[in-house]
Amino acid sequence: MAEKELLSSQNIEQIITELSGKIFEDIPDIDHFAVVGIQSSGVGLAERIKARIETLSGKSVKLGTLDITFYRDDLATRGILPVIKETKINFNISKMTILLVDDVIFTGRTTKAALETLMSFGRPSAIKLFCLVDRGNRELPIQPDYCGFTVKTTFDDKVNVDIGKDKDSVLMIDGR
Repeated sequence: MAEKELLSSQNIEQIITELSGKIFEDIPDIDHFAVVGIQSSGVGLAERIKARIETLSGKSVKLGTLDITFYRDDLATRGILPVIKETKINFNISKMTILLVDDVIFTGRTTKAALETLMSFGRPSAIKLFCLVDRGNRELPIQPDYCGFTVKTTFDDKVNVDIGKDKDSVLMIDGR
């Protein structure tokens, strides 16, 4: 199995900076906007996007975290016990624009589960999707509104995103 670096820390920071600017331009009302990260790597990305948008707007932005475990359509077939992480949305999402943040979009099933989880908290006016990496192979008609990097993969390949305190990276592991 060959491993290849797709994105370095510098690449990731550049993507976050550029797309945060675009997201900020697209926000209809910063007072009715929130960023929600999907556990686990989506949360670190969401925190960084939130910070950039706060710098651009000069206003505080709400932040939430979402654990989609119980909304997954493959929960019974995974064969391992799920690790439950925190869902924390301590604000009313109704009539807000929500930026849903994930590290990788693949089949679209994680995003579908995240949308279902999020909708259990209310009805936002809009939900936009940010994904750092789009690896293709969609099974559902779900596409990111903001995407940092696109790579063609097979179903056997793995894309590992590490959003850490000191060093970030995105690696692709050839599954053949």
